[in-house]
Amino acid sequence: MYVRALYDPVVSRAGSGQRTGWDQVHVVVMGCGRVGSAIARRLEQVGHSVAVIDQDAEAFRRLGPEFGGRQVTGLGFDRQTLLDAGIESAGAFAAVSSGDNSNIIAARVARETFGVEHVVARIYDSKRAEVYERMGIPSVATVPWTVNRLMRELLSVKVTEIWREPTGKVLLMRVTVTDGWVGRPLAELEAASGARAAWLVRFGEAQLPTASTVLQTGDHLVVAVTDELTDRVHAAVEQAPSGGQH
Repeated sequence: MYVRALYDPVVSRAGSGQRTGWDQVHVVVMGCGRVGSAIARRLEQVGHSVAVIDQDAEAFRRLGPEFGGRQVTGLGFDRQTLLDAGIESAGAFAAVSSGDNSNIIAARVARETFGVEHVVARIYDSKRAEVYERMGIPSVATVPWTVNRLMRELLSVKVTEIWREPTGKVLLMRVTVTDGWVGRPLAELEAASGARAAWLVRFGEAQLPTASTVLQTGDHLVVAVTDELTDRVHAAVEQAPSGGQH
């Protein structure tokens, strides 16, 4: 149920043949295993251009005959390989090979050398993952919701449903704090959206907010809302007040 709730908004909007509301971007995916091939296909289905890198040309068979993106054979942290994959025009990069070291190096090259805005790495070692989360590179462990988390981080989806109680009236939503809310009290966002914050994730650690909590860059919130409030939450997050950091 949890995994389905995370991905349902993407499926329901993209499956109808309509744009998802995200701007079209070029995404480079390093690693064409089960996760890499799955996310490459999903990204292409929702209208993005995709390039996939893998050392083994045979791995591209997982993409299927319908896949129309680039297939680049090589190391995902090699400069020329990345250039061949279109890294200079990429808005997002996913390092999802089977090796932690390769994923870490590739993610850092994409972020630090090529300035890719949205970078995420799949890291098997949970302690390493925590370190890279704090360095600003979202890291995903090998759990069933890997592909869904990758989709959110790569495409910077600001509000997603993560759980709904049995009657369907009350739900939990994950909110990424946008720039306009940085420096503002959490209570102000609650008032604007009508939502109630259940907990806050800051630097990879969950905490209970207080009446004096001020929002920071990189914060993620889990908020409780009713169905009637979901549009208001989206609007409040996306149309944040100007003049944050006050």
